[in-house]
Amino acid sequence: MKIKTSADILIQHGFLVVFAIAFVFFAVTTEHFFEAENLLNILHTMSPLAITASGLALVVISGRLDISIGSTAFLSCAIGALLMKNDGLDPVLTAILVLICGAALGAVNGFIVTVLGVNSLIATLGTMIAYRGIALSLTDALLVQLPEPIRVLGNARLGQVPTDVIITFTVLVAIHSLHIRTAFGRQLVAMGNDIATAREVGLPVDRTGFLSFMLAGTLASAGGILTTVQNGAVSPWLGSGLEFTALAVVVVGGISLLGGRGTILFSIIPGAFIFEMIRNGLTNLGANPYSYRLVGGAVIFAAMYADALKSGRLSLKRGANP
Repeated sequence: MKIKTSADILIQHGFLVVFAIAFVFFAVTTEHFFEAENLLNILHTMSPLAITASGLALVVISGRLDISIGSTAFLSCAIGALLMKNDGLDPVLTAILVLICGAALGAVNGFIVTVLGVNSLIATLGTMIAYRGIALSLTDALLVQLPEPIRVLGNARLGQVPTDVIITFTVLVAIHSLHIRTAFGRQLVAMGNDIATAREVGLPVDRTGFLSFMLAGTLASAGGILTTVQNGAVSPWLGSGLEFTALAVVVVGGISLLGGRGTILFSIIPGAFIFEMIRNGLTNLGANPYSYRLVGGAVIFAAMYADALKSGRLSLKRGANP
């Protein structure tokens, strides 16, 4: 039986170590970090990111990438905000339309990847640029304010718990169940492990891949809705950089970039929490706002490196071939 070294343990459970160290550090060094209200605030601010990352996780588990999710959120929410502002569309109908728009934009990605056979990174890089360009054109790169009755929903609570936290956990549980309890979820895992073998045994690889992109688009729009309601407006920067932060959340939480490994609920929640915890803790410390990028980048690098070690692409031994 192989005895695990301290390096092996650190690779397998390094995220938990980093999480614990960061949590204890901020709890000790800041005055209000460990208070219940502040922890709820972290969950509140991480909600849009967690929902968006859950959709991206489905695509990553299948062995592909979607880096257009930030632009998808921006374009779909921009359309919804403009319809409410200019045409007085009912907010509930607007939310449904935004989700449909996100699904349609995701379907475009799915069509390009599964039907036209374009690499998912290249395909979604193109749509990322195109979707953001369309959204900036529609809004003239200006802030689109939501109606006052909608803006107050950004701080709505059910008891002491922010409403968007409850929504987020409900969505994540649903996506987690879809992943582990349905044929669709098992097909995603099979594709991530070996898409050629999955195709040979008769799995509907193209249909499953297409649906994963549609779900990623839908959930990106859902995350965009929460962000828009929290901010009270659609800004020209909505979703900017979201695709990379969401990807970092996915990997930090333990979902492999190679696909076929990881779960939604137990990856996305801790992954999103640690990023918002770092942002919150640094803010409470009065740190330079730009220091978050440095710390966040270090966390992303460590997660990517650990993922490479776990997948066998790198070795801790000097001179070993990758």
